[in-house]
Amino acid sequence: MGHDLSTFDHPEMLDVLADNALRELAQRLAEQALDDGPAHSGAEQAAEPGADHGRVDPLARLRVLAHLGRAVSRQARAEAEAAARAGASYPQLGAAWGISRQGARRRWPGLVFTAEPPSRPLPTRHHRSHDVNAFTTNRPYNVLLVEDDPADALLIEEALVDRGMARTIDQVTDGVAALQYLRDPARERPDLIVLDLNMPRMNGRELLAVLKEDDALSNIPVVVLTTSAAPDDVEDAYRRHANAYVTKPVNLDAFIKSVQEIDAFFLATAVLPPRSGSRDAD
Repeated sequence: MGHDLSTFDHPEMLDVLADNALRELAQRLAEQALDDGPAHSGAEQAAEPGADHGRVDPLARLRVLAHLGRAVSRQARAEAEAAARAGASYPQLGAAWGISRQGARRRWPGLVFTAEPPSRPLPTRHHRSHDVNAFTTNRPYNVLLVEDDPADALLIEEALVDRGMARTIDQVTDGVAALQYLRDPARERPDLIVLDLNMPRMNGRELLAVLKEDDALSNIPVVVLTTSAAPDDVEDAYRRHANAYVTKPVNLDAFIKSVQEIDAFFLATAVLPPRSGSRDAD
């Protein structure tokens, strides 16, 4: 039986419908499991229709509910992945599931957010080549986030995803892990690296120096995004050939806006170098 979509505006009604449907499904599956089991005695086979509920004990229904719970988790993961590919962000996934964005991130980690390109073509920029415009609309824009603060990493990823362009975002928590990622031949080279300065093992300053001295990695744009506004840190980053230096604002809205402006510049304005060894290269 179908229900008007306005039911979604009444979660208490959905709860009742879901409880009833689940109860009926658990009973039906338990009955089916019982019927598919060992042959019943003649007395059981002679039981009158409608007597099934009495011969299915609560433990049988509980066992079925355990399987249903695992099935719901698997199906929810699949739907979250599909929603992420269609452009949904962690806040939207959390709202759909009735949890916070942090809860959605913990429940479905590692989603790939690759929204479909906009239905209308992006404005043509005369100073950009056809290949660059094709890059913008036809293949994912890959970002490597090097950030050890989970809260900042979550905000940065959400800010990038909320812009709605096709992209993949991978995160590592220090310079050593970043180099392992970048030198892994099975991974496609990112189009942009967003780099924090203060991290364990190998910090952002050390990583930046290594990157810019590596012929295979030196032309990947690197944006330093850090809490430090110290002149020495700014000067040092540019001395090591960072492409931009951005200080993390304290205000949440300003933080998100800063990240989205970084993203907008490198995706829509800057001409990025081709990926060496990429399958997209001619």
